[in-house]
Amino acid sequence: MEQLIQEWRASLPKFREMTEKFYAKEVSVKEYKGFSGGYGSYAQKGGEASMLRLRMPGGRLTKEKLKFIAEMVEQYHVDKAHFTTCQAVQLHDLDKDSVCDIMEKAVDVGIITKGGGGDFPRNVMCSPLSGVEMGEYFDVLPYAEAVSDYLLKNADKVTMPRKLKVGFSNSPANVTHATFRDLGFVAAEDGTFTVYSAGGLGNNPRMGVKVAENVEPSQILYYVQAMVNTFLAYGNYENRGKARTRYMQEKLGSEGYVKAFLEKLEEVKKNEKLDLNLAVSGTEKAADGELQTENKRIVAQKQPGLYAVKYHPIGGVPKVSKFGEIYESIKDVSDAEIRISPDETIYIINLTAKEAEKVLAATDDGAETLFESSVSCIGATICQVGVRDSQGLLRKLVETAKEYDFADGVLPQIHISGCTSSCGTHQIGKIGFHGGVKRIDGVTEPVFTLHVNGCDRQGQEAFGESWGMIKESDIPDFLMEVGKTVQQENTVFATWYEKTPEKLKEIAEKYLINSSRTHVRLGA
Repeated sequence: MEQLIQEWRASLPKFREMTEKFYAKEVSVKEYKGFSGGYGSYAQKGGEASMLRLRMPGGRLTKEKLKFIAEMVEQYHVDKAHFTTCQAVQLHDLDKDSVCDIMEKAVDVGIITKGGGGDFPRNVMCSPLSGVEMGEYFDVLPYAEAVSDYLLKNADKVTMPRKLKVGFSNSPANVTHATFRDLGFVAAEDGTFTVYSAGGLGNNPRMGVKVAENVEPSQILYYVQAMVNTFLAYGNYENRGKARTRYMQEKLGSEGYVKAFLEKLEEVKKNEKLDLNLAVSGTEKAADGELQTENKRIVAQKQPGLYAVKYHPIGGVPKVSKFGEIYESIKDVSDAEIRISPDETIYIINLTAKEAEKVLAATDDGAETLFESSVSCIGATICQVGVRDSQGLLRKLVETAKEYDFADGVLPQIHISGCTSSCGTHQIGKIGFHGGVKRIDGVTEPVFTLHVNGCDRQGQEAFGESWGMIKESDIPDFLMEVGKTVQQENTVFATWYEKTPEKLKEIAEKYLINSSRTHVRLGA
């Protein structure tokens, strides 16, 4: 790892040089994007500011890294940050000097932004409460971190699949979508992994193909290298849009992909020595009494008397002052750290009862209901390829829902992406939207496509069915009508939809463009 860090440091002057040229208008947006993505940075829409993606392997944000972010926020007057669905921290609206300075200083606390974007492997994902979660099969975080190190060290050696996404799951909850990633390691009760490959969200989504079962954790790097080698042999390098592992299912078929993968696996096992010998240990911290406060944001850990505090800033966008406030609340707390979840929630873990109550108070401005914990990508006001302002829509929906005082659960957690790329994971939400435009009566209208009944739970995986487009301006009315209907029946959305899915269809048809039915605005 030390060699990787040295090589990374040596490459950073190139990033600064190219960034200077970009802001001096000597380099095009397209050329800069192709370069900067490999460094974990992109120019934002308009080309007048930059974002920086701080890679957090397994979603693990230590106190040292948290303190660093808080210091950078203050020193460089950062005004916007985002917890991403790939468990990273994005800093936004940075000028040319800030993005370079923060990237360089991040190395000192073990944050390497390499490959945060572009065609490089993305942040390796992991169940956020791995190691502390009640009912988990085993702690998969050390293995996620080991794979992250391996991919970073080898990212420049061969041309890997674009946006390579690897996930680890510690239970059937499958919140990292490990069963439909480019490569997914799914924990089993017997302490082994089941391995899936060639899946992914976004355009032409695919469920992963099961390539192996009963894999000993010490053997996982062989499977990582086998997946890379399979792509080198069968991947599409001619069409950049199809340079993803899931397109190998089209070329080889699922059975053909398994056969090709296992052949490459045998070659790797014969030619390389990639066994892992990891020490997996958890906190031995003692409890300090019982909770005096009942709060649904406090989650009991599997360690007796220890807790995690759940905090979900609306849209995954916290007030930037929160980094410092949370750090102050845990800086003297032994074993405390943060875990970032793929739904943009964070968990502050390894807290005693008294510590949990203190952290609870420091995180009291987040989501209070399931609906308020909805997921959104950063949206078109910032993202170069974004089409719609997903963050703006979510804020509008949350504000509107408060006017109706719905009970918790009456509206579900929804997922919003500003385009088809599924950065807001719209394809796995019970209700999801992705942004677009449509010409209606000669006028170009902002619209979102409605997706319904997606699921990421292992054994029940499903991509949401696309029901059609809704005008952006009509989405609040649509969801509030759903909420009013569910509340009137004195139930919650999950139960209501399971029992009477046709009722959601009836409501949606009033709002869908080109539907034969029309709607009347609420309050009209």
